[in-house]
Amino acid sequence: MNKNYYAILMAGGVGSRFWPVSTQDFPKQFHDMLGTGKTLLQKTFSRLRRLIPSENIFILTNERYNDLVFQQLPEVTKRQVVLEPAMRNTAPCILYASLKIQKENPNAVMIVAPSDHWIEDETTFTKNVQQAFDFCSQNDALMTLGITPTFPNTGYGYIEYDKSTNDDIKPVNQFREKPDYETAKEFIEQGNFLWNAGIFIWSVNSVVKAFRNNQSELFELFQSGIEVYNTDLEKDFVHDNYGKAENISVDYAIMETSTNVFVLPAEFDWNDLGTWGSLYDKLDKDDNENAVVNARVLTEDASGNMIRTKADKIVVIDGLQDYIIVDNDDVLLIYPKAKEQDIKKVLQKVKNKFGEKYI
Repeated sequence: MNKNYYAILMAGGVGSRFWPVSTQDFPKQFHDMLGTGKTLLQKTFSRLRRLIPSENIFILTNERYNDLVFQQLPEVTKRQVVLEPAMRNTAPCILYASLKIQKENPNAVMIVAPSDHWIEDETTFTKNVQQAFDFCSQNDALMTLGITPTFPNTGYGYIEYDKSTNDDIKPVNQFREKPDYETAKEFIEQGNFLWNAGIFIWSVNSVVKAFRNNQSELFELFQSGIEVYNTDLEKDFVHDNYGKAENISVDYAIMETSTNVFVLPAEFDWNDLGTWGSLYDKLDKDDNENAVVNARVLTEDASGNMIRTKADKIVVIDGLQDYIIVDNDDVLLIYPKAKEQDIKKVLQKVKNKFGEKYI
């Protein structure tokens, strides 16, 4: 394996739309969401390890999840777990990890990958990442892997690329915010729009340069700790300074403001597993189109439901169509699939009425 290949595995999010399974103390990336025997974090680590040396995969997460990471990935070392003492979106943590990697290996080429995506065709994923690594090794480029849209989704941002080129890797014209339905239909009709999956590839020198050029204040904040990175003094520096960082995504910070941005339309299957509905779409169904994880189910006049419980729990359902039914310790959720985007609002109501321990 190429010792210059690195990964930043993003594992700090909460995944609140997967409540009540995903909570502040135990988010979705640490759960076996599909009943496969492996958590999403474990699956992602295993997928990245096909191309990248295990010791070069850095897990970037919040301090509160430190123990969970080591429980689920006992093979990683303390060096590989990069902890955020505060939530500051994706740009600060990616810059921080990139500076650590650059100090260790200035020839590094890296992928930034979310820990909660589902990709079955790992061979094609590895092939596409290798293409991107080869390109970024030879060019000063910020790359992303885009997903070919299958329908006018309003829940994703879009990437518009230059369709005048026949090359596999295409220059990006611009990033577009999550559109309304009619705009999403127009994007798909134009044929040069991709879903933004939040998967990035670049050389460590290119990404650090992009931060220096486009986010000078953020860059100076984290660059000021370069002497202590990868030493015993690093933790104190990060605790004292991380909270000063602007809360900004890597898309806003460098991708949308740089001119050397490219996209490779991904050839692999992809699901961001952002909601119970997206999980339902990914799972096998019974004869009545019910998707079941862990439970033993008896149904009557029940179809299109997403059902998840603790292992082997018996669930009897009569007369429900297109519902999310999730039983998890102290919380039972029975909620229409059509309203799943409102689960975040429900969380706030539960917090107000019953307390924070349930969210």
